[in-house]
Amino acid sequence: RRTCRWAQARRLFPRRRGVVPGGGAAVGVAAAMALALGESGGSRLRRQLESGGFAAGEYVKQLSQQSDGDRDLQEHRQRIQALSEETAQNLKRNVYQNYRQFIETAREISYLESEMYQLSHILTEQKGIMEAVTQALLLQADRDDPALGARRAAAAAAADPFLPLSAKEAAASEEGRQRTLTTLLEKVEGCRDLLPESPGKYLVYNGDLVEYDADHMAQIQRVHAFLMNDCLLIATALPNRRGAYRYDALYPLDGLAVVNVKDNPPMKDMFKLLMFPESRIFQAENAKIKKEWLEVLEETKRNRALSEKRRLEQEALPRPAPTPPESTNPFEEEEEEEEPSAEEEVVDLSLEWIQELPEDLDVCIAQRDFEGAVDLLDKLNEYLGDKPVSQPVKELRAKVDERVRQLTDVLVFELSPDRSLRGGPRATRRAVSQLIRLGQSTKACELFLKNRAAAVQTAIRQLRIEGATLLYIHKLCHVFFTSLLETAREFETDFAGNNGCYSAFVVWARSSMRMFVDAFSKQVFDSKESLSTAAECVKVAKEHCKQLSEIGLDLTFIIHALLVKDIKGALQSYKDIIIEATKHRNSEEMWRKMNLMTPEALGKLREEMRSCGVGNFDQYTGDDCWVNLSYTVVAFTKQTMAFLEEALKLYFPELHMVLLESLVEIILVAVQHVDYSLRCEQDPEKKAFIRQNASFLYETVLPVVEKRFEEGVGKPAKQLQDLRNASRLMRVNPESTTSVV
Repeated sequence: RRTCRWAQARRLFPRRRGVVPGGGAAVGVAAAMALALGESGGSRLRRQLESGGFAAGEYVKQLSQQSDGDRDLQEHRQRIQALSEETAQNLKRNVYQNYRQFIETAREISYLESEMYQLSHILTEQKGIMEAVTQALLLQADRDDPALGARRAAAAAAADPFLPLSAKEAAASEEGRQRTLTTLLEKVEGCRDLLPESPGKYLVYNGDLVEYDADHMAQIQRVHAFLMNDCLLIATALPNRRGAYRYDALYPLDGLAVVNVKDNPPMKDMFKLLMFPESRIFQAENAKIKKEWLEVLEETKRNRALSEKRRLEQEALPRPAPTPPESTNPFEEEEEEEEPSAEEEVVDLSLEWIQELPEDLDVCIAQRDFEGAVDLLDKLNEYLGDKPVSQPVKELRAKVDERVRQLTDVLVFELSPDRSLRGGPRATRRAVSQLIRLGQSTKACELFLKNRAAAVQTAIRQLRIEGATLLYIHKLCHVFFTSLLETAREFETDFAGNNGCYSAFVVWARSSMRMFVDAFSKQVFDSKESLSTAAECVKVAKEHCKQLSEIGLDLTFIIHALLVKDIKGALQSYKDIIIEATKHRNSEEMWRKMNLMTPEALGKLREEMRSCGVGNFDQYTGDDCWVNLSYTVVAFTKQTMAFLEEALKLYFPELHMVLLESLVEIILVAVQHVDYSLRCEQDPEKKAFIRQNASFLYETVLPVVEKRFEEGVGKPAKQLQDLRNASRLMRVNPESTTSVV
């Protein structure tokens, strides 16, 4: 044998010139391979494979010349495979480490961006406060010396010609402001209905700008912006009419935020306007005009806020009640005394935090500080809880309700399935809790369950379908039931005080279970797996389903109801296979004893029969490895008991009659064949042998089937008892020589 292997190796790898034949060559090659594949040789092999000039073809050719047999090549191949696996593990470890570092870096960048935005907002507020203080001092000085104030206004108008509409018209009459607004309405098409003429509205500043896309920084269009004392109008130029514009958008200054965009050549001289939920980027002609736009926007917003504050203060002042006319009705005295007392209670809306509440809500929404926004809303509701509803309160409520709608839209978007589904159920807790605080418990429940359904479906789709069905089912059950358990615990935490939402969770769990069963059945039953594999898969699913009892949720009956159709089909299909196999063996039955040839085979058969529950099988064995039973009867016994064991793993009450009828049909095939053969056989020896096989079926196999069925189901089967007690299950014509089976 060694000589044959050596000759085969020589044919595969012929000896080259320079190699001395005989033992010396073999010893030299063995030493070389040992050196190459040893611990020190492993590092040398790795360096050789990592070298820049490595050529795979030349390396394999050289290795084939130096090897004396396939064993050397197999060892070398194993060493290269080990190096490959080690390299793959190192690569996976490095990728995982880099991925963790990337996540940490992204988190730090997000924190830094939020802090920078807050710092910019604080600096802007400080600048506004300083300018307000300066303006107040100048106004005080103008009141003390009117002549000095007039000279300062004239000097400002002459020194800054670029702001003709803000400085000069500040000193102009109301008629000039109204004329300017009328001219604006004539230049811009489509804004007359949206921008009604009012005595207090006037133009502050205007100019040409270029709009850019906020995501890709691509130029979109050229626009003309008109800044008024209470709003900003954006219009696009008409291509065929010089100096004429078409209405594009109108933004109130109350909900408008201006952000300076850092220059990044070639993108420079830009600023951003934030109008939740959208934002637009504009580019000025040069840095000077950009600076003027930023300053005049901030100044106009500040003046708007001050005028609104003064108006609210004046409305909040108590007004003397009109003197009611004298009445001759003496019964009206009580009502007349109570009415002035109700009017005396006035809601004070001049508090600083109330005045800044809309802007603070905008900042919280922009910074994604949902908790802070809801805290402000709770504070306002608590303050206005027992106050009368006056006109200023209604106006404030209208502004706040608009911010509440914006905040709700942002929270809904946070819970939408389009967002990232990473992080598990806890990632939704923040948005869900704030929606509940806003009184949107039903919407929060619906969005939370939709988000989790999409996450579970995505996790199932991302599962890799392995070659082994049982391995895939283990992974599928682990992913699904773990997600279901985590979702249930998070739902119990988030909606602890909302008992009405639990019915929605039960409905969602049922629909999710249906999605799981679809994936389960497609892999187990549609692929025509064996009954034993299907039984193991169903057993794994039931065990995982019992984990939900930890939180008081039992979905076992749902998985039974969804799987009953597929399990019935599997049992009937396997029953048909057993019946066909039994009929085929019956057609070739010679009624001869089994000769197992070796004691090992006989011992193996004894173990198989013992595992089937047949304890008295030794009385049917003879000398010299003979078995006093037919091969057909032995094979039928093993196949029937295997079917019963696997079917009991799948059993639940809805399958009782299906399993029982399948067993009766299988047993009838064998019993009828033995009964027919016993009446048709004429040879006395064979007839005695057939009686022995019939006795084995009636007295040994059928009682074992009854006992095992009763143990697995929990109650006896009358049909099996009747089948065993009947000595003749079917009457046939004694003179017939054809089987009725």
